[in-house]
Amino acid sequence: MAPEDDENLRIRNYLLTMAVRLVCIILCAVVVPYGWHTALFAVGAIALPYIAVVIANAASGRRVTTAENPTLAQLEAPPAAPEDDAPTVIRIAERPAPRPEDETS
Repeated sequence: MAPEDDENLRIRNYLLTMAVRLVCIILCAVVVPYGWHTALFAVGAIALPYIAVVIANAASGRRVTTAENPTLAQLEAPPAAPEDDAPTVIRIAERPAPRPEDETS
């Protein structure tokens, strides 16, 4: 998994957990009469930030695959050149530019 993809996954999980926490806070205040379910919402609102941070900082449990080395296609060798033909060799020799005084003489 690419580091950017892993980061995006962690951010998405964190935001999802914090959205559930926000719902817990709203339900804690809205649901009446208060009872065991209100206490459950309060525990969720208190504990979810810790859980969200731990999950966001945990390393991805996904298995990292190694890169595969693809096999190269077998190329056919070009036909062999006849032995009596010498290969063409190009030689480039550089000389300093002639001086203006050398051209006049």
